[in-house]
Amino acid sequence: MSTPHFSCSRPLHLEARQTGGGQVLPMAPEGWLLQLPATSPTTYALAQLDDYLLLPRSYFPWQPPLRLDLAARVSSSTLPGTWGFGLWNDPFAMPLGVRGTARHLPTWPQALWFFHASPRNFLSLQDDQPANGFLAAVFSAPTWSAAWLAPALIALPALLWPPTARLLRRLLRLWIHQDALHLEIDVTEWHHYTLYWQAERSRFSVDGITVCETSVTPRGRLGLVMWIDNQYAAFTPQGELRFGLEATPPAWLEIREVRVQSERM
Repeated sequence: MSTPHFSCSRPLHLEARQTGGGQVLPMAPEGWLLQLPATSPTTYALAQLDDYLLLPRSYFPWQPPLRLDLAARVSSSTLPGTWGFGLWNDPFAMPLGVRGTARHLPTWPQALWFFHASPRNFLSLQDDQPANGFLAAVFSAPTWSAAWLAPALIALPALLWPPTARLLRRLLRLWIHQDALHLEIDVTEWHHYTLYWQAERSRFSVDGITVCETSVTPRGRLGLVMWIDNQYAAFTPQGELRFGLEATPPAWLEIREVRVQSERM
């Protein structure tokens, strides 16, 4: 895959979200510490930085071609919940159990990110792709208006019946395309992570080495997100749909040297 020349590095306008004792602390030089306290499974804890907090999806900042660089390390490789960094369209903005808010209607997922999910998560519609662990992952789906999906919420109780849930899971594969690779690296050590997002392809690099390249690529406009939380979500091949919170020890994700380069101003 050829890499375009990125002629402009755009400034970031990041907002912090801090819930359940989670904190976002500035760290010198050019970094942040996203940390969680010890948390029970009855309390949602989140520390997050993003650049789309107050924006409708049509105004999310980023489009391809784009390159995202940052350095990161985390307190443990086996943390409960999820953590990661990358680009997405915040598709589960209504309270569907996946780090959602009530700011947007739910829509098809678009994402390109490095993502860690604890074993209680199952975040793949494909049975032959990794669904938890530390992943380089991408989701691509139609860019239809989110309004059509809202009436479908009345059908959610049907998902409690596994045969119906299994059928829906198979149908969703027709529209939601994904690719993912499980990464075997020591995430407690500093690494340099790079995402390349182009209209036809996506590429992931760690410490300058390409670890994943795929023709699956997000569509539409995306926002930058970096987070750590104690939530899990699963939609398993057996048709089991579950989500909830996990007890966590004190945990942190440290981020520094975040740069986004784009050919679009």
